[in-house]
Amino acid sequence: MALFLESPGHGSRQVNALMLFLVCVGLIFSLTWQGMTADYACPLCTLQRMALVLAGVGLLLNVRLGPSPLHYAMTTTAALSGIAISCWLALLPADANARLLMGLRLHSWAFVMFGVLVVFALLMQTLDRRWGDNAIKRATSLLGTIVMALFLVAALASTAGTVMDCGVSTCLKSLTATF
Repeated sequence: MALFLESPGHGSRQVNALMLFLVCVGLIFSLTWQGMTADYACPLCTLQRMALVLAGVGLLLNVRLGPSPLHYAMTTTAALSGIAISCWLALLPADANARLLMGLRLHSWAFVMFGVLVVFALLMQTLDRRWGDNAIKRATSLLGTIVMALFLVAALASTAGTVMDCGVSTCLKSLTATF
């Protein structure tokens, strides 16, 4: 708790940078997993990645501009969308050849990650409540800058991976493989 008493938004920026790093790890892992399995991402998997990127944008804004209820609302909304997509994927018939990670399919891990993001955003919004929407003019720390750059690279790599698989239109390869 003392982390949040030091200065307005200082501790919050550090914790948000840590969560943004975990989002980066999730994005990079999903791209690596897709590359290792030499498989196409299904349209719902692409939507999950987009939801993860949008949740990361809310965290990035908290790191760069300081804590704001609007930024946490962006993260929560994107994470709730990711949870809905994960549930939709869970309702689809399971692929017998699907690779598992510690006994779970990737959409189950995405569900857990999105759930953690929702809980984090709601908890942090409660802790950052007294700072409100004030614009805190302060330079971003080196750690924050590195994590923001890593997120930018991960988001661009995710976009590039999807464009390389599908081009700029609907990915027909993955539609025929999934449904």
